Amino acid sequence: MTDITSAPPATAPGWSRSAAAARQLQRRHRADRRLRLYGIAAIAIALSLLVILLTSIFVASWTAWTQTQVRIDVTLDPAEIDAADPFRARYQNAVRDAIYQLFPEVESSADQRALRDLLSNGAQFQVRDMVVADPMLIGQTVSVWVPVSDPIDQLRKGVIDRTLPPERRRVSDQEIAYFDALVEQDRIRSVFNTTLFTAADSRFPELAGLKGALVGSFYLLLVCFLLSVPIGVAAAVYLEEFAPKNRWTDLIEVNINNLAAVPSIVFGLLGLAVFLGFFGLPRSAPLVGGMVLSLMTLPTIIIATRAAFKAVPPSIREAALGIGASRIQTVTHHVLPLAMPGILTGTIIGLAQALGETAPLLLIGMNAFITAAPEGIMTPSTALPTQIFIWFDSPERGFVARTSAAIMVLLGFLILMNAAAVILRRRFERTW
Repeated sequence: MTDITSAPPATAPGWSRSAAAARQLQRRHRADRRLRLYGIAAIAIALSLLVILLTSIFVASWTAWTQTQVRIDVTLDPAEIDAADPFRARYQNAVRDAIYQLFPEVESSADQRALRDLLSNGAQFQVRDMVVADPMLIGQTVSVWVPVSDPIDQLRKGVIDRTLPPERRRVSDQEIAYFDALVEQDRIRSVFNTTLFTAADSRFPELAGLKGALVGSFYLLLVCFLLSVPIGVAAAVYLEEFAPKNRWTDLIEVNINNLAAVPSIVFGLLGLAVFLGFFGLPRSAPLVGGMVLSLMTLPTIIIATRAAFKAVPPSIREAALGIGASRIQTVTHHVLPLAMPGILTGTIIGLAQALGETAPLLLIGMNAFITAAPEGIMTPSTALPTQIFIWFDSPERGFVARTSAAIMVLLGFLILMNAAAVILRRRFERTW
Protein backbone atom coordinates (compact mmCIF):
# COMPACT_ATOMS: atom_id res chain seq x y z
CA MET A 1 0.00 0.00 0.00
CA THR A 2 1.40 3.40 -0.98
CA ASP A 3 2.21 5.89 1.80
CA ILE A 4 0.44 9.13 0.82
CA THR A 5 2.53 11.17 3.29
CA SER A 6 5.79 10.33 1.60
CA ALA A 7 7.04 12.69 -1.09
CA PRO A 8 7.50 11.31 -4.58
CA PRO A 9 10.97 10.97 -5.97
CA ALA A 10 12.63 14.14 -7.25
CA THR A 11 12.69 12.71 -10.70
CA ALA A 12 8.93 12.11 -10.77
CA PRO A 13 7.07 14.21 -13.35
CA GLY A 14 4.39 15.29 -10.83
CA TRP A 15 7.01 16.57 -8.42
CA SER A 16 8.72 18.58 -11.14
CA ARG A 17 5.47 20.27 -12.11
CA SER A 18 4.67 21.10 -8.47
CA ALA A 19 8.14 22.59 -7.88
CA ALA A 20 7.89 24.67 -11.07
CA ALA A 21 4.47 25.94 -10.03
CA ALA A 22 5.81 26.86 -6.59
CA ARG A 23 8.74 28.74 -8.11
CA GLN A 24 6.40 30.57 -10.48
CA LEU A 25 4.12 31.50 -7.58
CA GLN A 26 7.10 32.85 -5.65
CA ARG A 27 8.13 34.96 -8.65
CA ARG A 28 4.61 36.36 -8.86
CA HIS A 29 4.66 37.23 -5.18
CA ARG A 30 8.04 38.94 -5.57
CA ALA A 31 6.76 40.86 -8.59
CA ASP A 32 3.68 41.88 -6.61
CA ARG A 33 5.84 43.14 -3.74
CA ARG A 34 8.07 45.05 -6.17
CA LEU A 35 5.04 46.65 -7.77
CA ARG A 36 3.76 47.76 -4.38
CA LEU A 37 7.17 49.14 -3.48
CA TYR A 38 7.30 51.03 -6.79
CA GLY A 39 3.89 52.53 -6.06
CA ILE A 40 4.85 53.52 -2.53
CA ALA A 41 8.12 54.99 -3.79
CA ALA A 42 6.29 56.99 -6.49
CA ILE A 43 3.83 58.38 -3.94
CA ALA A 44 6.69 59.21 -1.55
CA ILE A 45 8.61 61.01 -4.29
CA ALA A 46 5.52 62.97 -5.35
CA LEU A 47 4.77 63.99 -1.76
CA SER A 48 8.42 64.90 -1.18
CA LEU A 49 8.46 67.13 -4.26
CA LEU A 50 5.19 68.75 -3.15
CA VAL A 51 6.61 69.41 0.31
CA ILE A 52 9.78 70.85 -1.20
CA LEU A 53 7.72 73.11 -3.48
CA LEU A 54 5.47 74.39 -0.70
CA THR A 55 8.38 74.80 1.69
CA SER A 56 10.41 76.79 -0.82
CA ILE A 57 7.45 79.10 -1.51
CA PHE A 58 6.76 79.59 2.19
CA VAL A 59 10.42 80.29 3.00
CA ALA A 60 10.55 82.85 0.19
CA SER A 61 7.35 84.49 1.44
CA TRP A 62 7.99 84.65 5.19
CA THR A 63 9.32 88.22 5.12
CA ALA A 64 6.10 89.43 3.48
CA TRP A 65 3.93 88.33 6.41
CA THR A 66 5.42 90.91 8.77
CA GLN A 67 5.77 94.67 8.49
CA THR A 68 8.38 96.87 10.16
CA GLN A 69 7.00 100.05 11.75
CA VAL A 70 8.51 103.08 13.46
CA ARG A 71 6.82 105.18 16.13
CA ILE A 72 6.86 108.93 15.54
CA ASP A 73 5.17 111.82 17.34
CA VAL A 74 3.26 113.86 14.79
CA THR A 75 2.11 117.39 15.61
CA LEU A 76 -1.14 118.18 13.81
CA ASP A 77 -0.88 121.95 13.47
CA PRO A 78 -4.30 123.65 13.09
CA ALA A 79 -2.66 126.24 10.85
CA GLU A 80 -1.76 123.50 8.36
CA ILE A 81 -4.92 121.38 8.62
CA ASP A 82 -8.39 122.70 7.88
CA ALA A 83 -10.87 120.99 10.18
CA ALA A 84 -13.61 121.50 7.56
CA ASP A 85 -11.60 119.62 4.93
CA PRO A 86 -8.80 117.63 6.63
CA PHE A 87 -8.36 115.42 3.60
CA ARG A 88 -6.43 118.05 1.63
CA ALA A 89 -3.81 119.05 4.20
CA ARG A 90 -0.09 118.53 3.62
CA TYR A 91 0.62 115.70 5.99
CA GLN A 92 4.00 115.01 4.41
CA ASN A 93 5.49 118.06 6.18
CA ALA A 94 4.08 116.92 9.53
CA VAL A 95 5.61 113.47 9.11
CA ARG A 96 8.98 114.90 8.12
CA ASP A 97 9.02 117.27 11.09
CA ALA A 98 8.22 114.32 13.36
CA ILE A 99 11.23 112.32 12.21
CA TYR A 100 13.46 115.42 12.32
CA GLN A 101 12.52 115.99 15.97
CA LEU A 102 13.92 112.58 16.89
CA PHE A 103 17.36 113.70 15.67
CA PRO A 104 17.62 117.43 16.44
CA GLU A 105 21.36 117.42 15.75
CA VAL A 106 20.75 116.69 12.06
CA GLU A 107 20.87 119.90 10.03
CA SER A 108 22.37 119.18 6.62
CA SER A 109 20.03 118.44 3.72
CA ALA A 110 21.85 115.17 2.93
CA ASP A 111 21.36 113.85 6.46
CA GLN A 112 17.75 114.99 6.49
CA ARG A 113 17.21 113.13 3.22
CA ALA A 114 18.64 110.01 4.85
CA LEU A 115 16.15 110.47 7.69
CA ARG A 116 13.25 110.86 5.29
CA ASP A 117 14.31 107.70 3.46
CA LEU A 118 13.67 105.73 6.64
CA LEU A 119 9.91 106.28 6.30
CA SER A 120 7.58 104.81 3.75
CA ASN A 121 5.81 107.12 1.35
CA GLY A 122 2.55 105.79 2.80
CA ALA A 123 3.23 107.27 6.26
CA GLN A 124 1.61 110.58 5.32
CA PHE A 125 -1.51 108.81 4.02
CA GLN A 126 -1.82 106.79 7.23
CA VAL A 127 -1.72 110.01 9.28
CA ARG A 128 -4.20 111.61 6.88
CA ASP A 129 -6.68 108.74 7.22
CA MET A 130 -6.35 108.90 11.00
CA VAL A 131 -7.15 112.62 11.06
CA VAL A 132 -10.02 112.28 8.59
CA ALA A 133 -11.52 109.54 10.78
CA ASP A 134 -11.18 111.71 13.93
CA PRO A 135 -10.84 115.49 13.22
CA MET A 136 -10.68 116.09 16.98
CA LEU A 137 -7.00 115.14 16.78
CA ILE A 138 -6.20 118.44 15.05
CA GLY A 139 -4.10 120.61 17.35
CA GLN A 140 -2.65 117.65 19.25
CA THR A 141 0.61 115.71 19.11
CA VAL A 142 -0.19 112.06 18.53
CA SER A 143 2.08 109.03 18.67
CA VAL A 144 1.55 106.83 15.63
CA TRP A 145 3.20 103.72 14.20
CA VAL A 146 3.95 104.15 10.49
CA PRO A 147 5.64 101.72 8.05
CA VAL A 148 9.30 102.12 7.19
CA SER A 149 10.57 102.14 3.61
CA ASP A 150 11.22 98.89 1.79
CA PRO A 151 15.07 99.01 2.06
CA ILE A 152 14.84 99.56 5.82
CA ASP A 153 12.27 96.79 6.09
CA GLN A 154 14.62 94.45 4.23
CA LEU A 155 17.45 95.52 6.53
CA ARG A 156 15.35 94.73 9.60
CA LYS A 157 14.49 91.26 8.26
CA GLY A 158 18.10 90.44 7.37
CA VAL A 159 17.53 90.36 3.62
CA ILE A 160 20.02 93.21 3.17
CA ASP A 161 23.42 92.34 4.64
CA ARG A 162 24.73 95.35 6.52
CA THR A 163 28.28 93.95 6.41
CA LEU A 164 28.49 94.43 2.66
CA PRO A 165 30.28 97.48 1.23
CA PRO A 166 28.00 100.53 0.85
CA GLU A 167 28.11 100.38 -2.93
CA ARG A 168 26.67 96.85 -2.85
CA ARG A 169 23.59 97.56 -0.71
CA ARG A 170 20.63 99.90 -1.00
CA VAL A 171 20.99 101.27 2.54
CA SER A 172 23.71 103.76 3.38
CA ASP A 173 25.80 103.72 6.53
CA GLN A 174 24.05 106.87 7.72
CA GLU A 175 20.62 105.27 7.34
CA ILE A 176 21.82 102.20 9.24
CA ALA A 177 23.08 104.43 12.06
CA TYR A 178 19.73 106.25 12.28
CA PHE A 179 17.86 102.95 12.24
CA ASP A 180 20.00 101.50 15.02
CA ALA A 181 19.37 104.64 17.08
CA LEU A 182 15.61 104.17 16.65
CA VAL A 183 15.95 100.54 17.74
CA GLU A 184 17.74 101.65 20.90
CA GLN A 185 14.94 104.14 21.58
CA ASP A 186 12.42 101.26 21.32
CA ARG A 187 10.70 102.91 18.37
CA ILE A 188 10.92 99.97 15.97
CA ARG A 189 8.58 96.96 15.96
CA SER A 190 7.52 94.13 13.63
CA VAL A 191 3.81 93.29 13.32
CA PHE A 192 1.66 91.09 11.14
CA ASN A 193 1.35 92.64 7.69
CA THR A 194 -2.37 93.38 7.45
CA THR A 195 -1.60 95.67 4.51
CA LEU A 196 -1.18 92.56 2.38
CA PHE A 197 -4.94 92.00 2.61
CA THR A 198 -6.32 95.50 3.20
CA ALA A 199 -4.51 97.47 0.48
CA ALA A 200 -4.44 97.30 -3.30
CA ASP A 201 -1.38 97.40 -5.53
CA SER A 202 1.29 100.08 -5.13
CA ARG A 203 4.64 101.06 -6.60
CA PHE A 204 6.12 100.75 -3.12
CA PRO A 205 6.48 97.14 -1.90
CA GLU A 206 5.77 97.99 1.74
CA LEU A 207 2.38 99.44 0.71
CA ALA A 208 1.33 96.83 -1.87
CA GLY A 209 -1.51 94.46 -1.07
CA LEU A 210 -3.87 91.92 -2.56
CA LYS A 211 -7.23 93.53 -1.84
CA GLY A 212 -7.77 94.64 -5.44
CA ALA A 213 -6.81 91.21 -6.77
CA LEU A 214 -9.01 89.40 -4.24
CA VAL A 215 -12.06 91.52 -5.05
CA GLY A 216 -11.36 91.21 -8.78
CA SER A 217 -11.08 87.42 -8.52
CA PHE A 218 -14.38 87.34 -6.65
CA TYR A 219 -16.14 89.26 -9.43
CA LEU A 220 -14.47 87.04 -12.05
CA LEU A 221 -15.68 83.84 -10.41
CA LEU A 222 -19.14 85.33 -9.83
CA VAL A 223 -19.58 86.13 -13.53
CA CYS A 224 -18.07 82.78 -14.52
CA PHE A 225 -20.40 80.91 -12.16
CA LEU A 226 -23.55 82.74 -13.29
CA LEU A 227 -22.77 82.06 -16.95
CA SER A 228 -21.11 78.65 -17.07
CA VAL A 229 -23.19 76.69 -14.54
CA PRO A 230 -26.70 77.26 -15.97
CA ILE A 231 -25.52 76.94 -19.57
CA GLY A 232 -23.29 73.94 -18.88
CA VAL A 233 -25.90 72.02 -16.88
CA ALA A 234 -28.64 72.77 -19.42
CA ALA A 235 -26.43 71.63 -22.30
CA ALA A 236 -25.53 68.42 -20.44
CA VAL A 237 -29.19 67.70 -19.66
CA TYR A 238 -30.17 68.09 -23.29
CA LEU A 239 -27.28 66.04 -24.67
CA GLU A 240 -27.69 63.21 -22.17
CA GLU A 241 -31.47 63.02 -21.76
CA PHE A 242 -33.19 64.51 -24.80
CA ALA A 243 -30.85 64.79 -27.79
CA PRO A 244 -31.21 62.12 -30.49
CA LYS A 245 -28.16 60.00 -31.19
CA ASN A 246 -27.05 61.00 -34.67
CA ARG A 247 -24.09 62.48 -36.48
CA TRP A 248 -24.78 66.02 -35.26
CA THR A 249 -24.84 65.12 -31.59
CA ASP A 250 -21.71 63.00 -32.08
CA LEU A 251 -20.03 66.01 -33.68
CA ILE A 252 -21.08 68.23 -30.76
CA GLU A 253 -19.75 65.72 -28.23
CA VAL A 254 -16.41 65.47 -30.04
CA ASN A 255 -16.09 69.25 -30.11
CA ILE A 256 -16.90 69.56 -26.41
CA ASN A 257 -14.24 66.98 -25.56
CA ASN A 258 -11.76 68.77 -27.80
CA LEU A 259 -12.54 72.17 -26.24
CA ALA A 260 -11.71 70.77 -22.81
CA ALA A 261 -8.14 70.20 -24.05
CA VAL A 262 -7.69 73.53 -25.86
CA PRO A 263 -4.96 75.76 -24.30
CA SER A 264 -6.41 78.57 -22.23
CA ILE A 265 -4.61 81.23 -24.26
CA VAL A 266 -6.86 80.38 -27.20
CA PHE A 267 -9.88 81.42 -25.15
CA GLY A 268 -8.05 84.64 -24.34
CA LEU A 269 -7.57 85.32 -28.05
CA LEU A 270 -11.26 84.61 -28.60
CA GLY A 271 -12.24 87.05 -25.85
CA LEU A 272 -9.87 89.68 -27.25
CA ALA A 273 -11.33 89.36 -30.73
CA VAL A 274 -15.02 89.02 -29.83
CA PHE A 275 -15.70 90.74 -26.51
CA LEU A 276 -13.19 93.57 -26.86
CA GLY A 277 -12.80 93.90 -30.61
CA PHE A 278 -16.33 93.23 -31.85
CA PHE A 279 -18.59 94.18 -28.92
CA GLY A 280 -16.32 96.93 -27.62
CA LEU A 281 -16.47 95.96 -23.95
CA PRO A 282 -13.98 97.72 -21.61
CA ARG A 283 -10.52 96.23 -21.09
CA SER A 284 -9.53 94.86 -17.71
CA ALA A 285 -13.18 94.55 -16.65
CA PRO A 286 -14.16 91.53 -14.52
CA LEU A 287 -17.20 91.09 -16.78
CA VAL A 288 -14.98 90.34 -19.78
CA GLY A 289 -12.65 88.17 -17.71
CA GLY A 290 -15.57 86.19 -16.31
CA MET A 291 -17.02 85.65 -19.78
CA VAL A 292 -13.68 84.39 -21.09
CA LEU A 293 -13.24 82.06 -18.12
CA SER A 294 -16.81 80.80 -18.52
CA LEU A 295 -16.00 79.75 -22.09
CA MET A 296 -13.02 77.84 -20.79
CA THR A 297 -15.00 76.27 -17.91
CA LEU A 298 -18.05 75.20 -19.92
CA PRO A 299 -16.55 71.96 -21.39
CA THR A 300 -15.42 70.82 -17.92
CA ILE A 301 -18.87 71.40 -16.40
CA ILE A 302 -20.66 69.74 -19.33
CA ILE A 303 -18.46 66.64 -19.19
CA ALA A 304 -18.74 66.34 -15.40
CA THR A 305 -22.51 66.83 -15.49
CA ARG A 306 -22.99 64.20 -18.18
CA ALA A 307 -20.88 61.76 -16.17
CA ALA A 308 -23.07 62.45 -13.14
CA PHE A 309 -26.22 61.77 -15.19
CA LYS A 310 -24.79 58.51 -16.50
CA ALA A 311 -24.11 57.39 -12.92
CA VAL A 312 -27.83 57.53 -12.07
CA PRO A 313 -29.31 54.02 -12.57
CA PRO A 314 -31.75 53.65 -15.52
CA SER A 315 -34.25 52.10 -13.11
CA ILE A 316 -34.83 55.56 -11.60
CA ARG A 317 -35.91 56.90 -14.96
CA GLU A 318 -38.01 53.81 -15.74
CA ALA A 319 -39.79 53.98 -12.39
CA ALA A 320 -40.62 57.67 -12.85
CA LEU A 321 -41.88 57.13 -16.38
CA GLY A 322 -43.83 54.08 -15.22
CA ILE A 323 -45.93 56.08 -12.76
CA GLY A 324 -46.82 58.65 -15.41
CA ALA A 325 -44.09 61.32 -15.07
CA SER A 326 -43.06 63.19 -18.18
CA ARG A 327 -39.51 63.29 -19.47
CA ILE A 328 -38.99 66.76 -18.01
CA GLN A 329 -40.45 65.74 -14.64
CA THR A 330 -38.26 62.66 -14.59
CA VAL A 331 -35.15 64.74 -15.14
CA THR A 332 -35.97 67.65 -12.83
CA HIS A 333 -37.58 65.68 -9.98
CA HIS A 334 -35.49 62.51 -9.93
CA VAL A 335 -32.36 62.44 -12.10
CA LEU A 336 -31.08 65.99 -11.48
CA PRO A 337 -31.27 65.83 -7.64
CA LEU A 338 -29.48 62.48 -7.61
CA ALA A 339 -26.78 63.78 -9.95
CA MET A 340 -26.29 67.01 -7.98
CA PRO A 341 -23.16 65.84 -6.04
CA GLY A 342 -21.33 65.13 -9.28
CA ILE A 343 -22.51 68.41 -10.77
CA LEU A 344 -21.30 70.39 -7.74
CA THR A 345 -17.96 68.61 -7.82
CA GLY A 346 -17.44 69.37 -11.50
CA THR A 347 -18.51 72.97 -11.00
CA ILE A 348 -16.13 73.62 -8.13
CA ILE A 349 -13.23 71.98 -9.94
CA GLY A 350 -13.99 74.04 -13.05
CA LEU A 351 -14.10 77.26 -11.02
CA ALA A 352 -10.86 76.33 -9.26
CA GLN A 353 -9.25 75.85 -12.66
CA ALA A 354 -10.58 79.24 -13.76
CA LEU A 355 -9.23 80.92 -10.60
CA GLY A 356 -5.68 79.85 -11.43
CA GLU A 357 -5.67 80.90 -15.08
CA THR A 358 -3.38 83.74 -16.14
CA ALA A 359 -2.87 83.67 -19.94
CA PRO A 360 -6.45 84.56 -21.02
CA LEU A 361 -6.60 87.38 -18.47
CA LEU A 362 -3.34 88.86 -19.70
CA LEU A 363 -4.67 89.01 -23.24
CA ILE A 364 -7.73 91.03 -22.21
CA GLY A 365 -5.64 93.52 -20.23
CA MET A 366 -6.24 92.44 -16.63
CA ASN A 367 -2.58 93.05 -15.78
CA ALA A 368 -3.04 96.81 -15.48
CA PHE A 369 -1.68 98.77 -12.52
CA ILE A 370 -4.80 99.17 -10.34
CA THR A 371 -4.36 101.03 -7.03
CA ALA A 372 -7.93 100.53 -5.74
CA ALA A 373 -10.27 97.60 -5.40
CA PRO A 374 -12.91 97.40 -8.18
CA GLU A 375 -16.39 98.62 -7.35
CA GLY A 376 -18.21 96.40 -9.83
CA ILE A 377 -17.90 94.06 -12.76
CA MET A 378 -17.32 96.95 -15.20
CA THR A 379 -14.49 98.58 -13.19
CA PRO A 380 -10.87 97.91 -14.25
CA SER A 381 -9.37 95.21 -12.06
CA THR A 382 -6.73 92.56 -11.65
CA ALA A 383 -6.94 88.99 -10.41
CA LEU A 384 -4.74 86.88 -8.17
CA PRO A 385 -2.81 85.16 -11.00
CA THR A 386 -2.21 88.41 -12.89
CA GLN A 387 -1.21 90.20 -9.66
CA ILE A 388 1.39 87.49 -9.10
CA PHE A 389 2.62 88.04 -12.66
CA ILE A 390 2.86 91.82 -12.11
CA TRP A 391 4.78 91.50 -8.84
CA PHE A 392 7.10 88.85 -10.25
CA ASP A 393 8.05 91.25 -13.05
CA SER A 394 8.83 94.12 -10.62
CA PRO A 395 12.51 94.90 -9.99
CA GLU A 396 12.15 95.86 -6.30
CA ARG A 397 13.46 93.32 -3.81
CA GLY A 398 10.37 93.56 -1.61
CA PHE A 399 8.09 92.27 -4.34
CA VAL A 400 9.92 88.92 -4.39
CA ALA A 401 8.54 87.96 -0.99
CA ARG A 402 5.11 89.39 -1.81
CA THR A 403 4.97 87.30 -4.97
CA SER A 404 5.53 84.14 -2.95
CA ALA A 405 2.96 85.28 -0.38
CA ALA A 406 0.41 85.84 -3.15
CA ILE A 407 1.14 82.35 -4.46
CA MET A 408 0.48 80.95 -0.98
CA VAL A 409 -2.85 82.79 -0.84
CA LEU A 410 -3.82 81.46 -4.28
CA LEU A 411 -2.84 77.91 -3.33
CA GLY A 412 -4.90 78.28 -0.16
CA PHE A 413 -8.01 79.19 -2.13
CA LEU A 414 -7.45 76.32 -4.56
CA ILE A 415 -7.01 73.84 -1.70
CA LEU A 416 -10.20 75.10 -0.03
CA MET A 417 -12.19 74.80 -3.26
CA ASN A 418 -10.96 71.28 -3.93
CA ALA A 419 -11.60 70.29 -0.32
CA ALA A 420 -15.14 71.67 -0.64
CA ALA A 421 -15.65 69.54 -3.75
CA VAL A 422 -14.52 66.39 -1.92
CA ILE A 423 -16.68 67.16 1.14
CA LEU A 424 -19.79 67.87 -0.92
CA ARG A 425 -19.32 64.72 -2.93
CA ARG A 426 -18.94 62.54 0.15
CA ARG A 427 -21.80 64.31 1.88
CA PHE A 428 -24.38 63.84 -0.84
CA GLU A 429 -23.04 60.84 -2.76
CA ARG A 430 -25.25 57.76 -2.97
CA THR A 431 -24.23 54.22 -3.83
CA TRP A 432 -26.40 51.95 -5.93
